[in-house]
Amino acid sequence: MPRSSSLAPALIAPMALPPASRLLVGLALILARWDDRVRSRRALSRLDTHMLRDIGLTDAARQAECRKPAWAA
Repeated sequence: MPRSSSLAPALIAPMALPPASRLLVGLALILARWDDRVRSRRALSRLDTHMLRDIGLTDAARQAECRKPAWAA
């Protein structure tokens, strides 16, 4: 579960913030989401064939996922 989406609604009410603060909070959440994707893809790249089979992925699917940039979902 991405850490950014679970914390934001509980911590702040975005519409209660001034526009500049909303922009900065939104940017921070985007960067946190990207960081989460990078870490997940890095971990995926280290899995061996047996572990990939356990989670139902082929090596080709792993390679395709790992080649995506951080901003690609």
